[in-house]
Amino acid sequence: MVRFDVLTLFPGMFAPVLAQSMLKRGQDKGLLAVRVHNLRDFTVDRHKVVDDTPYGGGAGMVMKAEPILHAVAAVRSEAQSQGEEIRLLFPTPQGRPLTQSYAQELANESRRMVILCGHYEGVDERVRLALAPEEISLGDYVLTGGELPALVLIDATTRLVPGVLGDPSSAVDESFSDSLLEYPQYTRPAEIEGITVPEVLLSGHHEAIRLWRRKQALRSTYLRRPDLLRDRMFTKEDRQLLNELMNEGLLTAPLLCEEEG
Repeated sequence: MVRFDVLTLFPGMFAPVLAQSMLKRGQDKGLLAVRVHNLRDFTVDRHKVVDDTPYGGGAGMVMKAEPILHAVAAVRSEAQSQGEEIRLLFPTPQGRPLTQSYAQELANESRRMVILCGHYEGVDERVRLALAPEEISLGDYVLTGGELPALVLIDATTRLVPGVLGDPSSAVDESFSDSLLEYPQYTRPAEIEGITVPEVLLSGHHEAIRLWRRKQALRSTYLRRPDLLRDRMFTKEDRQLLNELMNEGLLTAPLLCEEEG
């Protein structure tokens, strides 16, 4: 089971998503546990103030450190009383990029994961200094708050927990699971507006289908995300498939690569 505690100013954003699809299935199966904590409950004043103007001036408001420090201390104390440790995660553009391998690392985590959701113009720097949270970035852009990144973290992690997906092979075959984009998918009918399903997928020849899919994954990755192929060690099979793509004119330039073995 993976366990998340979410610290947020907007707890209402989580229930609708957690009650749907794979996240609901994970909870129903006892493979996912998510608790959402309202940071306003950890304030010490009667107005439950969670933000203030920044020292030095500037636009916007900054989240106060005290409610966050109190919330983390409360979750940590509860976890320790149950013989558990916590792993504090903080979605921020400054963090380590979220990748499929990172999500797999979180899916294997035995500690309780605590996600801090920032908001407004940012969080008092003393939160970083006091807690040293593990910062995670979803990309080079800015969102209104950390709630959506927190949901992405939970989703990307949960679907990699064995037993959550209906077909365990689904997580293995998806984009980025082998640092490649996924191959094209088709379903019935076999023809739509004159566009037909590739014959190999109708052949029933499993090895031919496997090779076609691998070849298409390499092609898609080369054309759309060539950075994923940089410094990659290719198998002999992959090199052969890339050569075929070059010979067929489906790749526009040779790819410099190493070979395994």
